[in-house]
Amino acid sequence: MKSRKLTDLPERSFALVFETGDEVMSVLQRFAEENSLTACSLRAIGAFEHAVVGYFDWEKKEYLRIPVDEQVEVLSLLGDIALDGEMPKVHLHAVLGRRDGSTVGGHLLEAFVRPTLEVIANDAPVHLRRRFDAASGISLIDPKAS
Repeated sequence: MKSRKLTDLPERSFALVFETGDEVMSVLQRFAEENSLTACSLRAIGAFEHAVVGYFDWEKKEYLRIPVDEQVEVLSLLGDIALDGEMPKVHLHAVLGRRDGSTVGGHLLEAFVRPTLEVIANDAPVHLRRRFDAASGISLIDPKAS
């Protein structure tokens, strides 16, 4: 993955260009840690060789894994990065287009790029924090926490 800072203070913006074979979630997580991203919005387009998206099962309080074992277009990839404890946590949702024009989507759990993924990341000069929500069983952004 290659990156370029587009703007600096007060808001930092980055263009990230992933290459074939890059695993999206781990590369983004590492980038977030290396750049101290704490209140970041993400958007992207590109393509994946294969991916796994998830559907949150409310009763089980876990993500059901939906493998996507084919080349797909990334029609929409949106998300954020906020602090979970002291570490940034990447949270993405994807809509993926199949060859026949149908789509599959959900919480992005894993994805391998082919041939590219173009991400724009905008990080605000504040901290957003996640707090564990007992009702859902997951950490949600608490906009009032600092």
